[in-house]
Amino acid sequence: MAVPKRKMSRSNTRSRRAQWKTAAPALVNCQQCRNPKLPHIACSTCGTYNRRQVIEPSA
Repeated sequence: MAVPKRKMSRSNTRSRRAQWKTAAPALVNCQQCRNPKLPHIACSTCGTYNRRQVIEPSA
C-alpha cells in the first residue's frame, strides 16, 4: 500500500478539498400534479409513477 513520505500541509489539503462541490439534485415535474420530484421515484404529493397510482398520497 502506498504511504506518503511527508505530511501534507494544511494549504495543500484545503486546496484539494476545495474541489469537492455539491450538486443540486436534478428535479423533474410530475406528469400528474406538476410538482417537482426526483426522477425515477414515485411522486410524494400525488403518489403516481409513470402515470400509474403506486402509493397512497401523503397527507
